[in-house]
Amino acid sequence: MPGPKKLDPSSSPRALLGAELRHRREAAGLSQDDLGAPLFVSGSFIGQLEAGTRRMQLDQAQKLDEVLGTDGFFVRNCAALKKSKYPDHFAEAAEAEREAIAIKEYAPLLIPGLLQTEAYARAVFRAYQPTATEDTIDELVAAQLNRAQLLVDPTTPLVWVVLDEAALRRHTGGRTVMGQALRHIAALARRHRVIVQVLPFSTGAHMALEGPLKLMSFSDAPPLAYLQGLGTGKLQDDPATVKRYELTYELVVASALSPEVSLALIESVAEDYTHDDHQF
Repeated sequence: MPGPKKLDPSSSPRALLGAELRHRREAAGLSQDDLGAPLFVSGSFIGQLEAGTRRMQLDQAQKLDEVLGTDGFFVRNCAALKKSKYPDHFAEAAEAEREAIAIKEYAPLLIPGLLQTEAYARAVFRAYQPTATEDTIDELVAAQLNRAQLLVDPTTPLVWVVLDEAALRRHTGGRTVMGQALRHIAALARRHRVIVQVLPFSTGAHMALEGPLKLMSFSDAPPLAYLQGLGTGKLQDDPATVKRYELTYELVVASALSPEVSLALIESVAEDYTHDDHQF
């Protein structure tokens, strides 16, 4: 009997590994819940591994090899999943983005990575790492711009972002950079590639005051929520937890300006930056 196909790390390691996991599980006559039990994870988590929306960890690979009798296959190929252009706390979320059919995000302080210009991303990463070499910053910026290639497709994934007004007003990179960044967002909105709303300062207190929120949904796996803090990040897949974050996002959307009014505000603030820049 031929052995499992060797994974190509340059392709899509998680998708290939997930497909092999599904094949091996079904060959063993196990349901996703059956396989999740000895790993102390839910059946939905196994489904996410199979769909390529979650990253397999080494201890999970070891247990899968043991349960499925795959002679170290998952351990050997799990190393491919460790290679990422993104910081450790964000790598799994960035990889999940590529499989998502819808991405909904609330951004309280910064323009989200998918919508950033090169100059804005550079200013953010330089602020995060003030003593890093230019090569390091270049690599981070390149990875950020690579993420934005998701928007090259004219329709998929659906991207819906609520920007707090603070993200528009914070002078990240200076007036020129901010003007360009906001015009870029406006252009994406006018092309109907993204839905953008602004949560104005006048809203006051709201359900997402404690930080940013990203929701991702998939065609063949349960939804995920991603929460990010200072140098930390965590994917949530518990259905009840994700549903609570979905309600949070819905309430934020309900408090935000309409897309039309939001676009007008974004373009007005961009014009203010341009005008102010010409005064100096």
